[in-house]
Amino acid sequence: MRTELVTSLKRQATTILAQLHEDKEPILITEHGKPSAYLVDVSDYDAMAKRMEILEGIARGQRDVLEGRVKTQSEAKEMFSKWLK
Repeated sequence: MRTELVTSLKRQATTILAQLHEDKEPILITEHGKPSAYLVDVSDYDAMAKRMEILEGIARGQRDVLEGRVKTQSEAKEMFSKWLK
């Protein structure tokens, strides 16, 4: 992963963005020597967001199972048949 100073980003934004789109490698932006932000390609960000959404759904499902909020197959089938009419 590359690291760039925020001042470099200000001065060379077009060049840095072109490299980002070409390499598809996130860039860590630092301010005063400390990490401040990550610069990522839009398509990579969208893919990460979709993965997070899926993982959060799986975690909610696991929590429901552990807490007993489940339905039998016949209950689920009946519930869905009402929605599909």
